[in-house]
Amino acid sequence: MHTEPHWITTPLTAELLRGALDLERTVHGLLPHRLPARARAQNTDPQLEMAESQPSGVRLAFRSRATAVELDTLPTKRAYTGAPPRPDGVYELLVDGEPAGRTTVPGGHTVTVDMSTGATELRPGPPGTARFTGLPEHAKDIEIWLPHNEITELVALRTDAPVEPLPDRGRRVWLHHGSSISHGSDAEGPTSTWPALAARLAGVELVNLGLGGSAMLDPFTARALRDTPADLLSVKIGINVVNQDLMRLRAFTPAVHGFLDTIREGHPDTPLLVVSPILCPMHEDTPGPTGYDFAALAEGRLSFQATGDPAETANGKLTLAVVRAELARIVERRAVDDPRLHYLDGRDLYGESDAAELPLPDRLHPDAATHRRIGERFARLAFAPDGPFTDGTV
Repeated sequence: MHTEPHWITTPLTAELLRGALDLERTVHGLLPHRLPARARAQNTDPQLEMAESQPSGVRLAFRSRATAVELDTLPTKRAYTGAPPRPDGVYELLVDGEPAGRTTVPGGHTVTVDMSTGATELRPGPPGTARFTGLPEHAKDIEIWLPHNEITELVALRTDAPVEPLPDRGRRVWLHHGSSISHGSDAEGPTSTWPALAARLAGVELVNLGLGGSAMLDPFTARALRDTPADLLSVKIGINVVNQDLMRLRAFTPAVHGFLDTIREGHPDTPLLVVSPILCPMHEDTPGPTGYDFAALAEGRLSFQATGDPAETANGKLTLAVVRAELARIVERRAVDDPRLHYLDGRDLYGESDAAELPLPDRLHPDAATHRRIGERFARLAFAPDGPFTDGTV
């Protein structure tokens, strides 16, 4: 005979969350942020405001004998006028580090974006529940990874056994910053973004500051990296600077130096890996800005196109080829006095042969299979015995 669990409600606190830099109390509950309040106060970009509020890499982590877990949340979903509906964000359960379930929370708020005008419309909705049952009865580590691409307010946590914060397992903390690719665009779930995959393979704790459309060398992001405790650091720079046509080479070089200088103020001796963009054929030799392919949109497909003029690279416009060459030069020069600073060419993670086998579906973002490939390669290269993230002296 089935009986309803005797539920215990546990207050949601910072001790139960990993991967967030700040927690905001809302009328509904708790909203994880991946940038601190000081950084958010200096931001004026709605894209970054959305991206940092999407909890990529953020998870509840606790220890319990619970066999059933319920998490009430209020998601904020996004829809794009004329584009196919986006799937609901995925919640993934890990038990003692192994996948043990996945679910979605329908409903919630919906923000509809008109890509031709940029106008947005909010339709309010109710909270929902992510439910996991049939867990083993013994004491175990439980993690609930929140949707990487869906703003998620945490409302209530219920279990059928007491909960305590997950103890420190002594794993190194890897702090990573990058673009929508690092954020997890088009990954199949929050534990399948390439940084999450690499972290699991390497046995490290991930703090993911991949910010969709927002890896812009912002000083407030550099200060967030500077002030966040970490044993390992990586910054993946370039694609957003190009596809937003944000700056010319004259501004890019000192901006990179300043970004790295700020990080080093808080992490003077921490292994720091600078990663250049993966291959993106449309922007290899053609500068930004990136635009929507409205012909594809009319067919119900989301796709992008490069709209810059290759001839303008002579006047300092940035392409991915230019960015890679300059990042390699900057790191080589700085590494003379900073032996724990390293460079990784993004094409070693996804290059020409990969693009032939696994082309970018929208010409800009990798699909689920490519996230897996990038994560596996990053783990192999960065965490190799002689790699930049080795346990020994670099």
